[in-house]
Amino acid sequence: MLKITFLGTGTSQGVPVIACTCEVCKSLDPRDNRLRTSILVEDEHTTVVIDSGPDFRQQMLRYGVKKLDGLLFTHEHKDHIAGMDDIRAFNYINQKPVDIYSSVAVQEAIKREFHYAFDAIKYPGVPELNLITIENKPFQIGTITFTPILIKHYLLDIFGFRIGDFTYITDAKTIPEEEFSKIEGSKILVLNALRKEPHVSHFTLDEAIQMMQHFAPEQGYLIHLSHQMGLHAEVEAGLPKGIKVAFDGLIVKN
Repeated sequence: MLKITFLGTGTSQGVPVIACTCEVCKSLDPRDNRLRTSILVEDEHTTVVIDSGPDFRQQMLRYGVKKLDGLLFTHEHKDHIAGMDDIRAFNYINQKPVDIYSSVAVQEAIKREFHYAFDAIKYPGVPELNLITIENKPFQIGTITFTPILIKHYLLDIFGFRIGDFTYITDAKTIPEEEFSKIEGSKILVLNALRKEPHVSHFTLDEAIQMMQHFAPEQGYLIHLSHQMGLHAEVEAGLPKGIKVAFDGLIVKN
């Protein structure tokens, strides 16, 4: 059985500055304390993290992740790759490079942003990475099978993933109809919903709800929420049956 832990459900988009006094920053509800979006996927034998944003180290410590069989990326934006330098702790613990699964475009960004990990003469202690290219077809990490779903983040091609009956999509603005068959029949569907107002590269709350209702999973969860969305309890109270707002630390089993 798969266990999926939501390591973060927030985003850099619309995050208020330090010392902000907005209602989300002042909220005492821990569900309003959202780190950058990422999930932990694990079974008895394999542990995989999808995306390593700026909060990656904090997330690994918070949830006691001791083993990492693969780091899988949806796309190359900084709020999804910026924390990758901290995989060096897993290099030390596991005494081997970490397998990095991504598209060629993400690999190019990683080589650019973390160039010191690829120098011919490496500085001692730099991250040790094993880059593995994924395309729009199923692949295996250990004992877990991932089916990529090609989606559009404005003009950028990025990946969502189906894992068993669990489908995870973040940073989508459009989902091509030819990819719908990969999502259909999902018992759990996770979609991004940045805010209520229109946005050029992300689903709004209404757009995410409409997409959820189209696929009709047993349970839907919303992620990648900015502070502009408002308080967790208030947003969730207005959602249709079967759709909830995800929160950091939420665990689902598939």
